[in-house]
Amino acid sequence: MNQLDALKQFTTVVADTGDFKQLAQFQPQDATTNPSLILKAVQKPEYAPLLQSTVAQWKDRPMDEVIDRLLVRFGCEILATIPGRVSTEVDARLSFDTSATVTRAERIIELYQAQGIHIDRVLIKVAATWEGIKAAEKLEQRGIHTNLTLLFSFCQAVACGQARVQLISPFVGRIYDWYKKQAGASWDEAARSGANDPGVQSVTQIYNHYKHFGIATEVMGASFRNVGQITALAGCDLLTIAPELLAQLAASDAPLQPAINADAARAMPLPAVQYDEAGFRFALNEDAMATEKLAEGIRSFAADAVKLEKLIQAA
Repeated sequence: MNQLDALKQFTTVVADTGDFKQLAQFQPQDATTNPSLILKAVQKPEYAPLLQSTVAQWKDRPMDEVIDRLLVRFGCEILATIPGRVSTEVDARLSFDTSATVTRAERIIELYQAQGIHIDRVLIKVAATWEGIKAAEKLEQRGIHTNLTLLFSFCQAVACGQARVQLISPFVGRIYDWYKKQAGASWDEAARSGANDPGVQSVTQIYNHYKHFGIATEVMGASFRNVGQITALAGCDLLTIAPELLAQLAASDAPLQPAINADAARAMPLPAVQYDEAGFRFALNEDAMATEKLAEGIRSFAADAVKLEKLIQAA
């Protein structure tokens, strides 16, 4: 059994790509997209007709609606290939606007429903700002499930659990990137790999907290830089993995066992933690890595949304 098949025994494997033509070979349960992945996909020649036909059909509509229709078009193609759920992201420029995020999310769901897609097959991705978490809380109360992304800190995860969101996506690789850059020449790759990787440690702490306190929110590790980070989180609820790393797992026959598990977490002596808005903002501010990476991630997704708009205007 290869490592990908072994991982599927105790973790739901999710494909992190907008390139739906790549999906079938890995047989993931779910798939995740984001503005950067969709931008990357629409620039490939094989997706040019999809972009052009969507723009041609809806060119008289406002730009934000055309973008949502394009995202949903990709999402529907992905859902035709996988048995589970697709994650579609709300415009990152709304990351600090609760009501606008709710409105945009509801429209995305309506567009999916118009294509005959059941509401339970879509997760709305929202940045895990305080405003985003509050938007997700409202959406969950209306039966719209959410995936809280750009999650880099324990306080973000705690607040998401309190809001009873469906799923969170803690970013392993971007946490690793920050600590590696901070350490500079003193970084010891071997000593900070596997269970000692700072990104792996962050997800493990969140997973243990959720399982210990019976929080139903699913934990989906994301943003991996190497296979070692993935195998060190084997046993996590879900892991969303880029096609290149899925291929590496499929090519390896090395044995794989769960690295984390819920039973062990339930037995840990962990303190209860809760945050109100002021406490959340202070805890996030105390975490330099999370503060910088959240801001950087929102800026990057917003910039890619602008690039996508320009592609649509040119189509």
